[in-house]
Amino acid sequence: MASRPAPGDPAPAFEGVTADGKPVSLADFRGRKLVLYFYPRDDTPLCTRQACSLRDHNAEIAKRGAAILGVSTQDEDSHRRFAGKHRLNFPLLADKGGAVARAYGALGGGGLLSAAKALAGLSDRITFVIDEKGRVAHVIDRPDAANHAEEVLALL
Repeated sequence: MASRPAPGDPAPAFEGVTADGKPVSLADFRGRKLVLYFYPRDDTPLCTRQACSLRDHNAEIAKRGAAILGVSTQDEDSHRRFAGKHRLNFPLLADKGGAVARAYGALGGGGLLSAAKALAGLSDRITFVIDEKGRVAHVIDRPDAANHAEEVLALL
């Protein structure tokens, strides 16, 4: 497991597929900020609150030059159902093997709880704000799910 990148570190490169089957990579966001957030599981109460907070403030986040990309280890079908049910207006990356989460230290991070979640294939809840040059600008280690967009906006 990789350690978590810290502010100032280069963001680990990644590639994957979104819920709608489109390929996505870190390079696609070069020149704009990226709010890359990891969450444990689709359609659970906290994960839903977090996603809906970001959905409701996506226009404000975009006005500040940032895109949002959610990441969890569920497959495209699970993400498609979750996004449709809650009318999410940003893509979800299907990180089925957990490679992206491991690269960011969000799968199997420090502590017993993280290790237990990793055994179940669930990533930690953590957000990385990546700058226009592909460097980590901010890390939100313990996001407030219900008010996550406000946390992000305060950093943009």
